[in-house]
Amino acid sequence: MRFNVFKNTVLLFVLATVSCASKVKNETTHNNTGEKILKQVQDDKNVVVGANRIELYLPFLKGKLVGVVANQTSVIFKETAPSSKTPPNDGYTHLVDSLLSLNINIKKVFAPEHGFRGKADAGEAVADGIDTKTKLPIVSLHGKHRKPTPESLESLDIVVFDVQDVGVRFYTYISTLHNVMEACAEANIPVLVLDRPNPNGHYIDGPTLKTKYQSFLGMHPIPLVHGMTIGEYAKMINGEQWLADGIQCDITVIPVKNYSHYIAYSLPIRPSPNLPNDQSIKLYPSLGLFEGTNVNAGRGTEFQFQRYGAPFLNPETMTFKYTPVANFGAKYPKHQNKLCYGEDLKDENLNGGMTLKWIIKAYENSIDKSKFFNTNNFTKHAGTEVLQQQIEAGLSEKDIKATWQDDLIAFKKVRKKYLIYD
Repeated sequence: MRFNVFKNTVLLFVLATVSCASKVKNETTHNNTGEKILKQVQDDKNVVVGANRIELYLPFLKGKLVGVVANQTSVIFKETAPSSKTPPNDGYTHLVDSLLSLNINIKKVFAPEHGFRGKADAGEAVADGIDTKTKLPIVSLHGKHRKPTPESLESLDIVVFDVQDVGVRFYTYISTLHNVMEACAEANIPVLVLDRPNPNGHYIDGPTLKTKYQSFLGMHPIPLVHGMTIGEYAKMINGEQWLADGIQCDITVIPVKNYSHYIAYSLPIRPSPNLPNDQSIKLYPSLGLFEGTNVNAGRGTEFQFQRYGAPFLNPETMTFKYTPVANFGAKYPKHQNKLCYGEDLKDENLNGGMTLKWIIKAYENSIDKSKFFNTNNFTKHAGTEVLQQQIEAGLSEKDIKATWQDDLIAFKKVRKKYLIYD
């Protein structure tokens, strides 16, 4: 097995290692969001994403033939205080544009789900192409291939990975990370990870994936909410030998400055078409499970993952009504042009946790329960067949969550080894 760290990268490796080893807080307190009010960002400008720390990673790229894994979130902020109120394209420049302006020789861009510009629907195949602005070739990692081919990596000296994640197992960017690391390890190409905060990084929850249900919606035996940044997760992929045959990828992580898992971080750019704001990102771990059912989770509205509903939910108890229509990010939403009954959650205060109460309530108020689950897809999202069985059997949320605890405790012990931030 190979884990050759560049000899000229020792300083950065030490930087990440020291940060990882420092001041690990009590895990139980750290992750019990039901009992702990999260610290608010004292000043967003103190948080500096990896992409903004150009002085740390530019030496890795000078004189190299570079590939970049990127989407619309891969930006360098013009100020160190990114805000969701910043006008589009005014407060930042794209990483690719910035590197080209610095005479870095980018040969191609690899695009994850939703494409390089982040406009494709969830699950929609993305074709290879040419970026109209930079004229660089775009290699899709969510089309014919989900793992870079040996041919696509030919002539590259290094690959940069910079994609904003939201910390949920079935959000596919961490699967793309795995595939990129594996392909680069096989081709003996190092990977430079520019880290970003995880907006759901302050807690760990949900069922742990059973390996027999591995798919692109979940490749590793981790909880549904894993509480790690993309850089920390890259370290875990290596450390737990999850790549094929235990091969190791030569990775260097450029860490986020002044970041802690305790910090509530607001994403200034939507990470995918159907996560438009902070509320949708907070609710996504809970409402994302509806993706494995026949219930609409707000796709086809302007309140994606902030409401749910279906025509077969009881209108006497589920009094909120809406009609999904085709729109940006949802060409064919569930129950398109049909009246749905459900709940509006745009003002719900979850305090940054995950809950099963809505999916349980929806099932209980389903007029025809045979229409509720899309069993194969739900199992992929849950990572286990047990959760559907528990909901169908009428177990309470408290009783269901109790069955996760041994796995969560075990995962937290493993997770500690790879943390870069408190």
